[in-house]
Amino acid sequence: MVDRELPGGEASAVGDEVTIRTFPFPADMSVGGVGMQVGPMDTGVTWHADAPLHRVHRIDFHVVMLFATGPVRHMIDFAEYEAGPGDLLWIRPGQVHRFSKTSEYRGTVLTMQPGFLPRATVEATGLYRYDLPPLLRPDEAQLTALRAGLAQLRREYEDTATLPPGLHLAVLRHTLTAFLLRLSHLAAGAAPGVGEGHPADGTFTRFRDAVERDFATNHSVSAYADGLGYSRRTLVRAVRAATGRTPKGFIDRRVVLEAKRLLAHTDLPIGRVGAAVGFPDAANFTKFFHLHTEATPAAFRAEVRRPS
Repeated sequence: MVDRELPGGEASAVGDEVTIRTFPFPADMSVGGVGMQVGPMDTGVTWHADAPLHRVHRIDFHVVMLFATGPVRHMIDFAEYEAGPGDLLWIRPGQVHRFSKTSEYRGTVLTMQPGFLPRATVEATGLYRYDLPPLLRPDEAQLTALRAGLAQLRREYEDTATLPPGLHLAVLRHTLTAFLLRLSHLAAGAAPGVGEGHPADGTFTRFRDAVERDFATNHSVSAYADGLGYSRRTLVRAVRAATGRTPKGFIDRRVVLEAKRLLAHTDLPIGRVGAAVGFPDAANFTKFFHLHTEATPAAFRAEVRRPS
């Protein structure tokens, strides 16, 4: 990661049980306090003194790592990815991930706080397209352009002397947007047939944000549609265009993912995991989880924790 220790990090509790550690964006360590950082990666550096690289944790900000060496193995939401020189990993807010003890992280890393870019840019760049793969492998021409964009972004980020603060911030946002547009085009091409070439519209973006905020208490498509002021048909069209899924499928996928995260990375009793994702009745949670994973929560936990 960046060649300095990142502060912050809160343990969130459910009753007396500690859930997955989440680390916030370290705005106080950014040049000028802006909502982004870009710099060299270095090996052996942690986000926080209490969080070794190999420990599973969440971040509440975006991370893009462009690797200069490899192979590098990195776990993101139950999938192991192997990146080589010229590959990128894009980790989005809320995702659970873990660094490898044995890999050397060399290259350039970009971190960005949610809210740093305006909503129109967020939608155009697909910042929250969790359906797209984190591992990106640009071809030679794409890599040249991405490297140049990242280098320019770093120069603008570090140059606080030639422009007043407000103009410096505006230039940073424009330069970051140009880089992210290239990155999102690459990401969309890595998953053909799922909303390819069609940036998420405002309907899907609002729905996605509402699901991320309320999935633990609201699993109803109609309730989301009513709350957002859309017809159910409008919501179905928007979600299917952006993700290839129905709204119900999108909600259920988010609930299952959070349940998997809690089962794998915490010691919460299964009933408490169910309650944390909106199932007060443990039997209903087990039935729902089995329907979507073909495993019981207990079996999934045992399998994912089995030594390799």
